[in-house]
Amino acid sequence: MYDVLIIGAGQAGLAAGHYLKQSGLHFLIIDAASSVGNSWRNRYDSLHLFTPRVYDGLPGMPLKGDRNGLPGKDEIADYLEIYAKQMNLPIQLETKTIRLWKAEEVFYAETTQGVIKAQNIIVATGPFQTKNVPLFSKSLSDHVLQLHSSEYKNPSQLLHRTTVVVGGGNSGAQIAAELALNEQQSVCISVSQEIKFKPLYIMNRSIFWYFEKLGIIGSSTNSMIGKWLRNQPEYVYGHELKELIRKGMIKVNPRALNAIDNRIIFEDGTELKVENVIWATGFRRNDQWIDMANAFDSGGAIIHREGVSPVKGLYFIGLPWQTSRGSALLGWVRYDAQQIVNYILQSEQSL
Repeated sequence: MYDVLIIGAGQAGLAAGHYLKQSGLHFLIIDAASSVGNSWRNRYDSLHLFTPRVYDGLPGMPLKGDRNGLPGKDEIADYLEIYAKQMNLPIQLETKTIRLWKAEEVFYAETTQGVIKAQNIIVATGPFQTKNVPLFSKSLSDHVLQLHSSEYKNPSQLLHRTTVVVGGGNSGAQIAAELALNEQQSVCISVSQEIKFKPLYIMNRSIFWYFEKLGIIGSSTNSMIGKWLRNQPEYVYGHELKELIRKGMIKVNPRALNAIDNRIIFEDGTELKVENVIWATGFRRNDQWIDMANAFDSGGAIIHREGVSPVKGLYFIGLPWQTSRGSALLGWVRYDAQQIVNYILQSEQSL
């Protein structure tokens, strides 16, 4: 019987583990992966963060290197693995959670390594769970190579000629830019609305330095600034894509609505014959393994107040806008982790 079981050994789970280690509570972190940092290591080769190293560390161990530089995905994966070892966190890998339920004030986690019991559960599984690919992708010919952004590694995977990147977020922007610089690819990016750009640096300071000083990153979910920010489109950080579009090296198409054979059909009625499609369309959460009806609303969304579930003893860390704009970002998840651990300690002391 553990005081706390953390499900997920990513950045949120490790940050929670750091604070639990200081608390004296008996806890365990489990993860389905074979190594810590696995989700980062498996992303595309050229992926880099748009937040500099100074903002990418977890509590108790800053990220080494140029504080103003942008780390790559393997650097982050290595950092998380070293962090887990240096903090001596109790982690059990290759342990997938199949079902989580509660009976008589005790949580039971059925896993591939047996059933684990705990008084409290922290779900820290992150947002990258189920690939979000439109159903019309099935209408494409078998001769068209289709990859989700989580499956894309580098341009060598693709057939030559025309590639459409569907999705105009930061992953789609980075992938489209990389492909456009590859002479064997003709690239277009399909977006549902005009792409909004923000610079990575202003006067040699990261834009996130300004966001932090202005209180934007820490703006709470229910504040006026927070409510306004949640209604803003996703920004693409950096101007590489913008410049490639300006030079005509990347064509911008409207939203992809359908597909027939080897053609993508766009919202304006135009069509494009393609050899490759990269679905940079994000992910959906998959919480079906949480077998507790009171944890979800009628639409299947998680019910919580700053990560605290109405199911006593159930908590979440790493949800977008859990408490603030920074809740799901690597360098700011620590604040929610500390808050949740403090809440658990207060609950334990009140018993």
